[in-house]
Amino acid sequence: MVIITPRRGLAAFASVGAAALLLAGCAPAPSSSGSSTAAGGSDSGTDVVPCMVSDTGGFDDHSFNQLGAEGLEDGAKAIGAKATKVQSDTDADYAPNIDNLLSQGCTLIFTVGFNLSAATVEAAQANSDVDFAIIDDAADNDFDGKTDADNIKPILFDTSQAAFLAGYAAASYSKTGIVGTYGGMNFPTVSIFMDGFAQGVAYFNTQKGKSVQVLGWDSAKQDGTFIGGFEAGTDSLQAAQNLIDQGADVILPVGGPIYQSAAQAIKDSGKDIALIGCDADLYESDPKYKDIYLTSILKGMRVGTADVIEQAADSGFDTTPYLGTLENEGVGIAPFHDFESKVPSELQGELDDIQSQIVSGDLQVKSYLAS
Repeated sequence: MVIITPRRGLAAFASVGAAALLLAGCAPAPSSSGSSTAAGGSDSGTDVVPCMVSDTGGFDDHSFNQLGAEGLEDGAKAIGAKATKVQSDTDADYAPNIDNLLSQGCTLIFTVGFNLSAATVEAAQANSDVDFAIIDDAADNDFDGKTDADNIKPILFDTSQAAFLAGYAAASYSKTGIVGTYGGMNFPTVSIFMDGFAQGVAYFNTQKGKSVQVLGWDSAKQDGTFIGGFEAGTDSLQAAQNLIDQGADVILPVGGPIYQSAAQAIKDSGKDIALIGCDADLYESDPKYKDIYLTSILKGMRVGTADVIEQAADSGFDTTPYLGTLENEGVGIAPFHDFESKVPSELQGELDDIQSQIVSGDLQVKSYLAS
């Protein structure tokens, strides 16, 4: 099982071809500069000023934005710079927040999530002397196979591979034979989790002669249950409750903090239901609900963000896209933690074997990012 730990992951990422973006060549592995001097007008010798704009999930989402912010702080500390971040409360905040950072003299601006793609591209095109990196988006809004501005670095993750493992684990653990998923909005970087999850369940059924059902996602139609946003609240709670009412005993909510509502629905139900987290290991990042976390599907966003900052300070900004996979440990699944004694004893060995087959190419996981 791949477990992402600090200072591992994106440093080993290789760029590959993808349907959403034609990634040509390979990015060199970033190396830590080891610098502890200050940036921007200091004795450091580097003028990198790293900054970040969140999406509407906020930096306290225990997930997507929080990982990016932690990476920003890690990278800034490594080069002796002061990090600046601004939070977006609504979609209308994206462009003004980027402008705010530009006015503060930021030289490397990270934007977190595909919802910021249009604002990022517009700002990058208007400010060719500023470097931009966008997490979880190709910045290819005209779909011509290349990034829309020469000063944007896409940071992408083929999470379908890790979600495949989580889907297999969910099917193996399920007692009702029903598992469920739902997402914030039907964007590729959300549905990639749901589709990989469903593929993993289907593979379990094929291997074991079972018929575990997936609610909330239809692989053939590439559509499913979406709540229309990425905030915890009534819509997320209702989506989770609907799955519970239909008998699901493992739930995968995809979209930053929406898992918090799912966790509350599980707690309120009083039933033996497990939750699968996304992006971060929720057992570590939000232990409030640790007793219901089966596992989490991980992205190396914290390491990736820090590495991009350190590379920019050490050897200059490189716009070659990154893609995280199981092979380079850019994605993975978290340990079972409290569920280790609850899952079948043979499960871990099966997951290790499946992972090896995915890495070798013997087992193909379909994804818009698959090479």
